[in-house]
Amino acid sequence: MKKQSDVAPPSSPALQAQFITIHEEDAGQRIDNYLLRICKGVPKSHVYRILRSGEVRVNKGRIDQLYRLQDGDMVRIPPIRIAEKESTAHVPGAEFAIIHEDSHLLVIDKPCGTAVHGGSGVSYGVIEQLRASRPDAKFLELVHRLDRETSGLLLLAKKRSALTNLHEQMRDGLTDKRYLTMVAGEWKNARQHIKLPLHKYTTAEGERRVVVQTGGMESHTVFSLLRKWPNFALLEAELKTGRTHQIRVHLSSSGFPILGDDKYGDFALNRQLLKADAGRGALKRMFLHAHQITFTHPESGKPMTLNATLPPECERFLVSLGKPQG
Repeated sequence: MKKQSDVAPPSSPALQAQFITIHEEDAGQRIDNYLLRICKGVPKSHVYRILRSGEVRVNKGRIDQLYRLQDGDMVRIPPIRIAEKESTAHVPGAEFAIIHEDSHLLVIDKPCGTAVHGGSGVSYGVIEQLRASRPDAKFLELVHRLDRETSGLLLLAKKRSALTNLHEQMRDGLTDKRYLTMVAGEWKNARQHIKLPLHKYTTAEGERRVVVQTGGMESHTVFSLLRKWPNFALLEAELKTGRTHQIRVHLSSSGFPILGDDKYGDFALNRQLLKADAGRGALKRMFLHAHQITFTHPESGKPMTLNATLPPECERFLVSLGKPQG
């Protein structure tokens, strides 16, 4: 009897049925979602066909696509070619600054310039590197994502129950995510709500972009002014919704581009910021940092607030601006 981690396509052309024992980290999933995840490369229509035909068995009995897996279930998958588990041989294992870790959660401080996962021209990211450095980890999944250029708090689940619980909290608006960001312009208000509908699309080059558009997804960010200089302002952004590139597009569309933002920012200013001048130091990254998150621990039920200090390169830029106004 094989564990899921042992499942691989047969080396010979003659395919064989696979037998997988379900463990705690996979319990609670619907059988169709589970099969779609592990049968990479198999058409979705084929997965549902083998479910309808009864070729997939659980504990030697027929089930339908709505069946939820339980710890200890033995799943028989008929002879189809299951893609090999992604090889981590070429992925360098890495650990990141750990903010919190227990049996259910891992919270790290992600550096700027590191993708959270591979894809879209990126060979690997945080999740692949952490899995490579922790080969004995039975389960490790991203709870949410950060843009490659954004640094700060990133939550990962070490149990499926924790992942499901945290996703529910985020969907129900029970988490509180706060970011620090630096913008260009004369910011006026101590506290400002921006509610602009966002539409996500993909460019011809396959790049994800977001634009303010009527009929787009409802989006809401609250900005608080922390410090102000003649041409710049340090803000705290509080996410009320969690759309792709939400903070970046809300600020850019309101006339306050984030410093160093290479998608929605002031490109001429970004080029100037690469080198120091008489009035400030250099800034060679996007100034957006996930500095605080509040949620309920999925096991203990206790509220948790975690913080990640501003990265040194961002702190140095702030110091270089001198004394803020007011």
